[in-house]
Amino acid sequence: MPQFEAHGFDLFGIVHENRGVEAFRAFFKGPIYLDAERKFYGPKERWMLFSGFIRPSVWSSFFRARGKGFEGNMKGEGRLLGGVFVIGPGDEGILLEHRESEFGDHVNTTAILDVLKQTAEKTKL
Repeated sequence: MPQFEAHGFDLFGIVHENRGVEAFRAFFKGPIYLDAERKFYGPKERWMLFSGFIRPSVWSSFFRARGKGFEGNMKGEGRLLGGVFVIGPGDEGILLEHRESEFGDHVNTTAILDVLKQTAEKTKL
């Protein structure tokens, strides 16, 4: 993403299985790392149970993604919820954290860009 590079940040993907990674590369240009032991997913993994499929918001996300050309698949372990972390330079730690609460629960991209801008400004000082 040009916005990340413009502020001196790199973008990485971390997945818990190899299945579907090649299809994901069409949507994600950074390096993708396999975390087969799911250490990055934290000490308490978040799972979407099958009852999640009856939520209208999940179906809305599904149809929105299909409308944008993302087909996905029904293979592999798809119930494990993910997230987005913006990790600052040095010992700054996590600057922004978003843990998916259900399928299609996206991070606020404006919040990410705000954190990038603030961090870039601090590092210039």
